[in-house]
Order: sequence, then C-alpha cells, then structure tokens
Amino acid sequence: MIRKLLFNHQDKKQLYIALLGVFIGITFLVTSVHYLLRVSEFGKDTEIIGANILVIQRKVTSSSTLNLTKTDFELEEIEQMKKEPFIDDVQAVVSNNFRVWLELNEKRIPPFKTDVFIQAVDKKFLDVKSDRWKWKEGDSFVPIIMPRDFIVMLNTFMSASGIPQISDELALDIKFRLRISNGQKEEWVDSKIIGFTNEIPALLVPEEFMDYANANFSDGSEANITQVMIAGKEGEFGKLEAYMDEHGLESRNSQVVVSRLKSIVGTLFGVISGISVIAVLLSGLVLIQYLQLLMTNNKYEIRTLLRLGYAPKGLINAFFLYFLKLFVIIASLGFLSFIGLKIIVDEIFKTGGINLNQSISWISFITLALSLFIFAISSLITANKGVLSLHNK
Repeated sequence: MIRKLLFNHQDKKQLYIALLGVFIGITFLVTSVHYLLRVSEFGKDTEIIGANILVIQRKVTSSSTLNLTKTDFELEEIEQMKKEPFIDDVQAVVSNNFRVWLELNEKRIPPFKTDVFIQAVDKKFLDVKSDRWKWKEGDSFVPIIMPRDFIVMLNTFMSASGIPQISDELALDIKFRLRISNGQKEEWVDSKIIGFTNEIPALLVPEEFMDYANANFSDGSEANITQVMIAGKEGEFGKLEAYMDEHGLESRNSQVVVSRLKSIVGTLFGVISGISVIAVLLSGLVLIQYLQLLMTNNKYEIRTLLRLGYAPKGLINAFFLYFLKLFVIIASLGFLSFIGLKIIVDEIFKTGGINLNQSISWISFITLALSLFIFAISSLITANKGVLSLHNK
C-alpha cells in the first residue's frame, strides 16, 4: 500500500534517464578499471625483468666507433637520471672484469664450452620468484639466469650433434660449470639455471658472486658501466622515451613496445575510467534529486502517515529500499553488460597478439561494491533528512 501511495503515480521520465546513465556508467567504469589492472599486469610473468624496467645503453654511432664519443655511463650521470620526475630508480648493470668460460657438466651430453659474458643487476629490478637467487662463498653452486638465445644456440649445437634438444624445464636440471680466470689464477664453480630472459644478452649472476669474482680475478682494467636499468613510473613512458631520444639512449625493441603499449592503453582506459566515474556520479545525483522531488511531491501523504502513527523509520526505509533496489538491479545489469563486453575486448586483444589474463579481476567487484555503498549511504541520508524534516514540523 505504501509503495502504491508514494511511487506509482509519479512522472518517471527523469528516473529512467538516471537509471540509463547508471547502467552505461557502471558498464564502462567496471570495464575500464578491469583492463587498467590487466594491462598493467601484461608481460609481468613472461620475463625475468621486473615491470616497467628498461635495460638502457647508448646508441653506437660513427663517432663512437672512432672513439670520439663515449658509450659508457658516469656515476654522476646515473645520479642525475634518478632526479627525473618520470623515473623511479636507476642502477648500473655490473659486468665481469675477468674472463669467464661456461661448460656443460653432464656425462649424458657431449662436451660443450664457450666464452660468456656475465652481468649482475640489483635484485629489486628482477622478478625472480626463487629463494635460490643468492650466493655466498662456499655455496655448492652459483644460480644463473640464462639468455633464451643461448638455449637456442645450445639446441642448434645438439641438433647438429645428433642428440635430442632440450626444453626449458630440462635446462633447469642441467649442470653447468663456470671457469673464472685473470690469466694467472683460475677457479671452477658449479652453476645451475634458475630462469631465462629475452631482455639481457648476458648471463646474470647474483651481485654477491660478481663482487667476489671482480675482487679476486679482475684483470686490472677499469670497469666501465655500459648499461643501466631504469624503472619508469607507471603511465609516463612517453616522457622516458623522449628523454632517451634526447640523450642518445636506446633499449631492446621488445621492451620499448611493451612499455609503449602499456602506457598508451593504460592512458586510454584511465580516461575512460574518469569519464565513467563522472557519469556514475551524475546519474547518482539525478537519482538523489528524483528522491528529493518524490518526497516533496508526497509531502501531504508523508505527513498524513506520520500523524496516523506510522513510524518515521518505516517511511525512511521505504524510500531507501525502493531506490537501493533500483540501483542494485541496474548496476547488476551493468556488470552483466561488462562481462559481455569483456568477451569481445578479450578476443580483440587476443587477435592482436596480446594475451591478457582473462579472469574477472578483483578490482571489478570492488568497484561495483564501492558504487553500491556510496549510493546506499547517499540515498539513506537523503531519505532520512527528508522524512525527519516533515516529522519535526
């Protein structure tokens, strides 16, 4: 009876427009925040390098070849890079200052040895999910991260030798040995692969091992810094790329492409998120205004019910639950629309060669719940204020 008395004889054109706005706003808001998270995760588990990390070196030009310009970095220059607002951190890539050989240490595989180049980087720049990425003098083996190109070369060698090629999983079980030398003394150290990288063309070893080997087997020459690792701030890759062009720096193309993609798509979905938030807020305000208008148009009915002894709390709940139910229904339809839209967008990304995590992100549910919570509080306050103002008169 209360619902018929208060709600059934009102012009609902404004209500329908507001509900349409809520539906569209929720759909695009949940979609945009979902893909903001998924795009930020893209490439995170495919490389050993951490997110938003670039390995940078100077571009080699004709003047570099003639030794007219330098290709290494000074410590002062690295410190200056750290001060740039679009850079989170910069660290030098430490290279070996001694000779290194790598050989297989497996009886089941024909002998194979080669000169290698090893490097060490700050642990915080790596996404190494292993407690084995550490070393101290006396340990049974040195953990190494292998360039994937090296495995390709090793498989080519094995194929030419008429023996089965090895997978990544098998390579993790193969025993290697590192021989380090300065020409006067040498040492053999057992080693094992714990991961692979496409981004650094050298074997990576823990910093502790590099410090030990450089201290004990250095050939005496000056250790130049030819590469640095830069952690760029999320969404500001364009500024970093402009800085690199201005200072004659470059990175591997795959790193640049992924970072540029994440920056562009992240910015796009960020803009959509902002517009969607505004749409949801405006639609919510229109609903609240409709609630206020509804109570104004029903002043006589509300006062009459209050004088007949109807509890103010009952009327407040009637208005609150009516609008909350409408918002829940429309928001749920918006979420279902997001799921349908997600299937289409995921397929578009997949067709374009971008394989995102296709599960529904936790932030989508949080966004929907937060929208419901904000509207519920707003409508409850409005209903409470409107009914009590009439009750106190």
